[in-house]
Amino acid sequence: MGLKLARAIAGLCLVGMASTVNAQQTQSTNRVAAKTDWSVFTEGDPKECWSVSAPKKTVNTRDGRVVAVRRSDILLFVFYRPGTGVTGQVTFTGGYPFAKGSTVNLDISGTEFELFTEGEWAWPATEGDDAKIITAMKRGAQAVLTARSGRGTQTKDNFSLLGFTAAIEDAEKRCTK
Repeated sequence: MGLKLARAIAGLCLVGMASTVNAQQTQSTNRVAAKTDWSVFTEGDPKECWSVSAPKKTVNTRDGRVVAVRRSDILLFVFYRPGTGVTGQVTFTGGYPFAKGSTVNLDISGTEFELFTEGEWAWPATEGDDAKIITAMKRGAQAVLTARSGRGTQTKDNFSLLGFTAAIEDAEKRCTK
């Protein structure tokens, strides 16, 4: 219960900082490195570092047909927050509110994981799951996230993992100084 509550609080903190992260990623004001398809950002107060990427391909379907839908930023992150003990938290925002009670399927080169949703955010259930996902991402070539919106649209977002290992190692190093 304690760990679950801590992860829920961390998730709520992510929701609060979403507009800041999106603005930073778009304007690149705090970007400190680019590693192929991944970027590294930092903040100073409180100290946090993260690697982030946008999808290379997105497909939205409803009733088996491809549809055009409006989505805000679609991003896959790994966060480090030394002040709160966060060391590699995987987080995904799909650019829309997920269907209530739904999960996101994360497929990394054939290895599948489940992310739990709240609003527009999704993350693994435990820190152990974060570690397993990061290990798989270091070994994989792409990550595919499949989710369902509150309006019933199925989304499939394909992220390249080129530069992932270098980006998270850089972010982690910057947050342990």
